Amino acid sequence: MNLFRLAGDMTHLLGILVLFRKIYTTKSCAGISLKTQELYVLVFLTRYMDLIVKYYSLYNTLAKLIFIGTSFATAWYMRYHKVVKQTYNKDQDTFRHYYLILVCFVLALLIPHDFTVSQVLWAFSIYLEAVAILPQLVLLQRSRNIDNLTGNYVFLLGTYRALYLLNWIYRFFTELHRVRWIPWISGLVQTALYADFFYYYIKSWKKHEELKLPA
Repeated sequence: MNLFRLAGDMTHLLGILVLFRKIYTTKSCAGISLKTQELYVLVFLTRYMDLIVKYYSLYNTLAKLIFIGTSFATAWYMRYHKVVKQTYNKDQDTFRHYYLILVCFVLALLIPHDFTVSQVLWAFSIYLEAVAILPQLVLLQRSRNIDNLTGNYVFLLGTYRALYLLNWIYRFFTELHRVRWIPWISGLVQTALYADFFYYYIKSWKKHEELKLPA
């Protein structure tokens, strides 16, 4: 494992901890998209199906279980917790995320790494993760006030994907020089989706202003 991947995993985990802190300490999920969280549940379930049949390492297994478990826990709290669910911005979280699922599934059938069930599911998870943040970004644009914890959570998610993109580049030059178009292009698309948010996040941080995205 290289430094970029480790840093990406730790940044991803930190982002999840920030989200949990927001939900558990404030008993509020205001500003968080349930649709994005449900997409992440689908992403991790389909990507980590190999947990059932193959063991890589303790770190790998624990990381997969943590990401599956935390994504389920977040979605459950937002949908079913008697206090938290009342703070969900349902009227603003209206992105039609099922279109993303359909398009990514068709894309996985047409352009998988290999035509096996596991590889089609893996490709589907990569494609879906690239766009899973869209409902969250749209919700933030509609929200007049973005609290610090929500802003930090989204920033950490974007940073995690940028680090994973560097991980793939590093592996290309240091390992077998294999071209892996699916994660590369998906990573580029995902990082590009965060570009606008990164700009306004850093701008608000430098000026010590409240984070706001243009409508």
